[in-house]
Amino acid sequence: MEIKDILLHREPFLFVDEILEADEKKIIGSYTYKEDEYFFKGHFPNHPVVPGVLQIELMAQVGGAGLAYAKILEPGQLFVLGSVEKAKFRKEVKPNDKCIVEIENLRVSKIGIKQQGVVKVNGEIVSQASWLCILVKEQ
Repeated sequence: MEIKDILLHREPFLFVDEILEADEKKIIGSYTYKEDEYFFKGHFPNHPVVPGVLQIELMAQVGGAGLAYAKILEPGQLFVLGSVEKAKFRKEVKPNDKCIVEIENLRVSKIGIKQQGVVKVNGEIVSQASWLCILVKEQ
């Protein structure tokens, strides 16, 4: 299943390369930040790092894509961040870093998704957070 078949996000705001594993309890996915990502031009041009808010977006996208991949959500289900808690950024994420994202599903209902997760680069945790996504009905 292609990522674009299960997520509505598109470049330059698509941050999932693949879902490696997904079930009702956990999700593992990956994304490699390319050197030409649009935000590197302005986010410390001489010392490019991935903004923390985009690492949270990465976790939320992997979480939603994994639920669709596991057929817990409908492919293409629209979801938006409702809240973010306990976000921590431990190390910089740089161009060409491959991020492995590990998500735990805390609660999934017809109206929302509660998840928590970590982003790892080379086996080290670089960021972590918990969040709530609201499921939006098509208009």
